[in-house]
Amino acid sequence: MRLRQSSDLATLAKLIAALAPFEGTFELRVPGVRVARVSQTNQEPIHYVQRSTLCVVAQGAKIVMIGGDTYSYEAGQMAVYSIDVPMAGRVTRGSVSEPYLLLMLDLDAEKIAELAPKVFPHGVPQPRDTHSLYVGEADTNIVDAATRLLELMAQPADAELLAPLVRDEILIRLLRSPLGSRVVQIGRSGSSVQRIASAVSRLRANFDQTVNIEELARLVNMSVTSFHRQFKAVTGMSPLQYQKTLRLQEARRLMLATMIDAGSAGRRVGYGSASQFSREYNRFFGNAPAKDINRLREEGSRTAGPE
Repeated sequence: MRLRQSSDLATLAKLIAALAPFEGTFELRVPGVRVARVSQTNQEPIHYVQRSTLCVVAQGAKIVMIGGDTYSYEAGQMAVYSIDVPMAGRVTRGSVSEPYLLLMLDLDAEKIAELAPKVFPHGVPQPRDTHSLYVGEADTNIVDAATRLLELMAQPADAELLAPLVRDEILIRLLRSPLGSRVVQIGRSGSSVQRIASAVSRLRANFDQTVNIEELARLVNMSVTSFHRQFKAVTGMSPLQYQKTLRLQEARRLMLATMIDAGSAGRRVGYGSASQFSREYNRFFGNAPAKDINRLREEGSRTAGPE
């Protein structure tokens, strides 16, 4: 089995390398399917918001930080992000000759809800825990289906008809995997993951506004105490920490992309006090805004990265 998985991974890696011929993330002809290549390790983490996604690692390795938790995954493993979450990540194994290669499939809550009764006809199993990220082994069936999905990219007519079926197969196999009881919560009406996802959607749409915790709790039909507890259990951070991370990541992106100054960036993302923005930015990124941005420009660093 290990020999077969190694061979299957090599095939998947070759397909990803062909579809991602140089550095970066590439959208494929099938909506919600992407591949990525990173040809060097990075000591400093790259900050970005991760979508709810299945990631299959074909080559290389990565470490990610979400809230106060650190996770790692490598070739032969899959990472399931159950919810949109701000995070930081760095590739720990990747080079020009053997780059970090990744396949990503967005996780559709409605599609998971549609498939769940077929996979679990006798009732949905209860998960032991709920988090924003789960890591597990990518078994040969998932790697094989992922390979067939990418092979379809060279056949546009077949891809249009067959790729949705292969995507469903991958989801079914994911639901039947040891991670299935957690994945199914993404599409389960009333689950803590789905309710927190609704709150996250509201937060992301209005991250520059003052957070009203009572309003968010009412939105997801929870008490304030339960909402705080469930939000931190799923995302790894409190609602205010989540919002602050979104604000600081966006401010950094704005300063790099539009050349605006720190004061303007802070106001754009919702800070009323320039000194508070500078303090929180320094604490989060390890440098004052101007110093951090100058360093990033000199290094040509990115502020967003592949999953």
